[in-house]
Amino acid sequence: MANDKPARRPRAETPKGFRDYFGAEVTERKAMLDAITGVYHRYGFDPLETSAVETVESLGKFLPDVDRPNAGVFGWQEEDADWLALRYDLTAPLARVAAQYRNDLPSPYRRYAMGPVWRNEKPGPGRFRQFYQCDADTVGASSVAADAEICAMLSDALEVVGIPRGDYVVKINNRKVLNGVMEVAGVLDPSDPGRFEDERGIVLRAIDKMDRLGEAGVRALLGAGRKDESGDITAGAGLSEAQADVVMGFVSAKRESGAQTVARLRELVAASAIGLEGVEELETIAALLAAQGYGPDRIVIDPGVVRGLGYYTGPVYEAELTFEILDEKGRKRQFGSVAGGGRYDDLVKRFTGQAVPATGVSIGVDRLLAALRAKGRVGVEAAGPVVVTVMDRDRMADYMAMVGELRAAGIRAEMYLGNPKNFGNQLKYADKRGAPIAVIQGGNEAEAGVIILKDLILGAKIAQSATLEEWKDRPAQVEVARAGLVAAVQRMLAQ
Repeated sequence: MANDKPARRPRAETPKGFRDYFGAEVTERKAMLDAITGVYHRYGFDPLETSAVETVESLGKFLPDVDRPNAGVFGWQEEDADWLALRYDLTAPLARVAAQYRNDLPSPYRRYAMGPVWRNEKPGPGRFRQFYQCDADTVGASSVAADAEICAMLSDALEVVGIPRGDYVVKINNRKVLNGVMEVAGVLDPSDPGRFEDERGIVLRAIDKMDRLGEAGVRALLGAGRKDESGDITAGAGLSEAQADVVMGFVSAKRESGAQTVARLRELVAASAIGLEGVEELETIAALLAAQGYGPDRIVIDPGVVRGLGYYTGPVYEAELTFEILDEKGRKRQFGSVAGGGRYDDLVKRFTGQAVPATGVSIGVDRLLAALRAKGRVGVEAAGPVVVTVMDRDRMADYMAMVGELRAAGIRAEMYLGNPKNFGNQLKYADKRGAPIAVIQGGNEAEAGVIILKDLILGAKIAQSATLEEWKDRPAQVEVARAGLVAAVQRMLAQ
């Protein structure tokens, strides 16, 4: 007789790069998203939910900062040969919607969306393959007033979730200004956009690393290249000293005021028509924001913002949190970016063949939640439900009636559904659930028409206190009439 081995049990673990979210985390995220979407709604934006799955053709080669077509997506092929993939962001699906329903949607179309997105990338500490985004976009508006509105709305959203002024800044730049700098530096030929493409990529990535590498490190990348501490060499753009001076002048163009910064940018790109167009757009955005009361304490023009090398076509913006936190080694560092976006006028064109202006922002939900936790602005343990204990199996209907009355009054409540034989286990369960109150009624209490309310929060405080003196006027357990259950629970919760 064959010695059949039992089937191998599956391992109870999440796939690498994924995680589970439990009660408090889900509640915190929902509360934050509700606050953000309240701001979006106030600005006149409508919600949109799209499928988590798109055709690979629809997604296209538009994953920001990834050079390989369709890189970074979870994809599979259907039997009819169509390739499908999980969405990697919320913008690519919007472009498809804007093209598919262009005759039905208002123009401009303002929408906000939120939900999980998936990236088929190597996971790392704090870097997951599934994460949440919260986006707001305007499709069909060529005026930079739409960009100014997005920046104002982003500022309001950060403040409404608990990031006060002084703890954040929204930075604005313009890809047209960057292109103008490239043209003046001799690495952009307007008559042949494909020329010097590799050099431009190196220059833009170098600018983006200014905070980390400093002026010397960036200048090295603009020239022959840079050797890091490990001895590895990163190839440079091969610019001459004169060309590098133009780029470094742009990197250091930020001045004390937005007007001074714009004036300096105008000097740098004076010989470039596209650069001057970008400067004028920045001036207009600054004026529109100032008219609404958004000053440099919230929104600034910053030439150091570089986003989406092959993606954005005009204004770009980034929300950075400026307060310090401690990293895993106990070192102080600024929290950094939690949101970014910009104008992407070529995305819908893939479907329609016609240029469709669009601009928008994406908030990194998990990063923003982490920032709020670091500041102690979320993470307070949510109160669990009032737990109605079960003393007599044959009186289940009575206990369910109590739960029903509490729920009808808007009080979160549940009946203990485990084995009621051990009452101590019921109280342990209530404690694990974070229950504020346990409702108790045995046979004697039922005959007398009363119930016992046990204040579990107060009981825990008394257990931790060295003296009962401060609690002597407030009993941890009270007896009340059965008819007064709801009112008594409401009073105890209010305390």
